[in-house]
Amino acid sequence: MDREQAREQLKSNLRSYVESITSKSKGANMYVCPLCGSGTGSHSTGAFSIKDGTRWKCFSCNEGGDIFDLIGKVEGVADHNEQLKRAGELFGVTIDSYQRATAQEDFSPEHQNQPKNEQNTHSNIHMTAYTQQPAQADYRDFFLQAHSHITETNYPQQRGLSKETIDRFKLGYIAEWRHPKAPNAPASPRLIIPTSQESYLARDTRAEIPEEQKPYSKSKVGSIHLFNAKAIKTAKKPVFIVEGELDALSIIEVGGEAVALGTTTKAKALIELLKAQKPEQPLILALDNDEAGEKAARELAEGLHGLNIHFYRLNPAGSYKDANEALQRDREALRTAVADAENIEQEAEQAKREAYLKTATAYKLQDFINGIADSVNTPYIPTGFSKLDGVLDGGLYEGLYIVGAISSLGKTTLITQIADQIAQAGTDVIIFSLEMASSEIMAKSISRHTLQQVLEDGGDIRNAKTTRGITTGKRYQNYNATERELINTAILTYQKYANHIYISEGIGNIGAEQIRQTVKDHILFTGNTPVVIIDYLQILAPYSERATDKQNTDKAVMELKRISRDYKTPVIGISSFNRANYSVAVTMEAFKESGAIEYSSDVLIGLQLKGAGKKDFDANEAKKKSPREIELIILKNRNGSTGDRLSFSYYPLFNYFKEE
Repeated sequence: MDREQAREQLKSNLRSYVESITSKSKGANMYVCPLCGSGTGSHSTGAFSIKDGTRWKCFSCNEGGDIFDLIGKVEGVADHNEQLKRAGELFGVTIDSYQRATAQEDFSPEHQNQPKNEQNTHSNIHMTAYTQQPAQADYRDFFLQAHSHITETNYPQQRGLSKETIDRFKLGYIAEWRHPKAPNAPASPRLIIPTSQESYLARDTRAEIPEEQKPYSKSKVGSIHLFNAKAIKTAKKPVFIVEGELDALSIIEVGGEAVALGTTTKAKALIELLKAQKPEQPLILALDNDEAGEKAARELAEGLHGLNIHFYRLNPAGSYKDANEALQRDREALRTAVADAENIEQEAEQAKREAYLKTATAYKLQDFINGIADSVNTPYIPTGFSKLDGVLDGGLYEGLYIVGAISSLGKTTLITQIADQIAQAGTDVIIFSLEMASSEIMAKSISRHTLQQVLEDGGDIRNAKTTRGITTGKRYQNYNATERELINTAILTYQKYANHIYISEGIGNIGAEQIRQTVKDHILFTGNTPVVIIDYLQILAPYSERATDKQNTDKAVMELKRISRDYKTPVIGISSFNRANYSVAVTMEAFKESGAIEYSSDVLIGLQLKGAGKKDFDANEAKKKSPREIELIILKNRNGSTGDRLSFSYYPLFNYFKEE
């Protein structure tokens, strides 16, 4: 993110930052000033307030500004760039080329012999005094002092933790803890959970926490680090990914291995770590059983898929909210769930083996025989064009049909006419129209019927109506009786089969998954399997915003192929051509923008002006003809002949194709 965008985004985090370093004071929207301490005491009214969510002011010490000014004063950072950088670290925003390290140096005995800066530790175990710290403090001495006081509380035992786990992770206790950036805030007893040598979680241990202090009962000090991140590299068993530090400790308590995000917003931090360090063991996503946990799990799953990292989703907590609640309520059930997870890889491999063995045709032969019998009741679907049906061995079968042409050759008109002809024969059709409104599609059909009626009766073609002639109401007052009767007859003709035509409109918001769901719903609600038409492929909603147009089209084509297979129905996709012209003969090369169109389609059809590609062909003269002479060419036919060429007369004004 560029610096200005980051600056604007980070400004809105002022309240979160204030609430992480100080507490509420008496008075609406007032806080204890983290600079001068104004507002401390039950009868004191605070002078520190936030305005519009982005500005702060203390009327006691007369200081004020935005979040960057406050970070500068609280943390002793004078440089504006460093203030921005520090805000990015606190709220997980990457700025330009700067990237915050996410790997955790877990506090452990081997760190004890490393050099330590005495200025980077808490100077007093009870935090009665505070000296401004550098941006990254070194809390290792503080952790050792806090750990020496752990016997002064039974809070870890209440949460189900044993002495072994407490000692392994150097959990500590401070009876009167204050945030190092808010020394004048009220003190409270805290469990100290180290997350790295420069960060920790201070968790309020009181059974009854005052209501106004509950939002600050879990305070993060330093940059938020993943808890026990080293397990990604060192674990000898599957690693659970959980939300809270106590959840990770609970999994570890019953014999498992776990890493805690610290907060659901740090899913990206884990992904960044995994980019640099691929896990040695399978990962098991086991976040809290709530909406935030589910959202973070989906984000993690997407990131892990992108990194091609194998993972599973499992809920060892059962009906409880998280692993720590499960540890307290049913320790043995949690132990069993965690132990069972150690076999998850072997079980998955066995299931994968069995699934693979069932791909042998011996398992599919009976379905194949049944399919032959079923096909008696589900024959091909005629298009309504007799010569085209002949080339297609009777009509449309289960499969993916792609029809392409350059602009103005009538590819949409041809396919919607086929849709109408299929519907007239009693088969349902769903048209996913990503460009035209349903009213325009209906008007095109009614316009076509006016021309067909004139041609059948030998009437005057001037009485036939264009799409505009159908939809523009003010023209009707100038129509004679013959024209009005012609329109009424066309509407009645359309009405007879309109209950078989379904149109789903959308502009950029319909993708392959929505198409699948609509087809599924149609079958459920009507009992009929529809022919599916997509107009057109290139403007389907992208599968991924990060993918290229070609990748998204390829993905869409493959999904449409699966829909045709899963629901045993024809799916017709209309495709545009790029970098083509009217004088060039249509070939499979025109579809090369998407390799999946060429390889995944069962039938590939191209339209061109008759004679295109031949010597002395004049495209302008060909376009002037009325009707236009159009050639339909079978470029690919997986189960039939290829290269067949059919001639059509195309009346663009009246949206009508006539097979010659």
